[in-house]
Amino acid sequence: MRPRGSTLARRVLQLVGWRVIGTADLPPRSVLIAFPHTSNWDFPLGILWKAAVGVDVRWVGKDSLFRGPLGPLMRALGGIPVNRRAPAGFVDSVAAQFARSARFTVAVAPEGTRSLTPGWKSGFYRMALAARVALLLGVIDYGRREVGIVGCVDLSGDEDADMARVAAAYAGRCGGYPAKQSPIKLVTRR
Repeated sequence: MRPRGSTLARRVLQLVGWRVIGTADLPPRSVLIAFPHTSNWDFPLGILWKAAVGVDVRWVGKDSLFRGPLGPLMRALGGIPVNRRAPAGFVDSVAAQFARSARFTVAVAPEGTRSLTPGWKSGFYRMALAARVALLLGVIDYGRREVGIVGCVDLSGDEDADMARVAAAYAGRCGGYPAKQSPIKLVTRR
């Protein structure tokens, strides 16, 4: 049974011209990627989507968001801080959380920033493989004014084939600043 979402959040999204898509039958455990991530407005739209569909989604953000007076609010909204300067062990710690939880969804912006990059960081991919959970394809599409899920991929471990399926699902989707939208490919770790 799907959790009941907030009617108020749904109405706010409708009032500002956004439509919620693809939320039926979400798996109880998944890594949700949020693409494209090109605007500061992605965050409030994502939080409204989370409230509108009534799914407890945790999200990963840079640790600086969790400092100072906003820290408790960011955690209350489901945030998990990551130190991008020293991310070693983060993927394993999230995979361990999946092992302890019957229901757990964590959202990650695969680009890792709102700026144009040569491709996506691989953490989301390694997390989903390590935890053996589905990869949900979340979108905030400014062209169509849609927020939600455009697909679900069970990863095979063949990065090229998996990323081709991901890219196909995101075809034609547009961020707030399309010129900042990174290509859908994994970048090699150094």
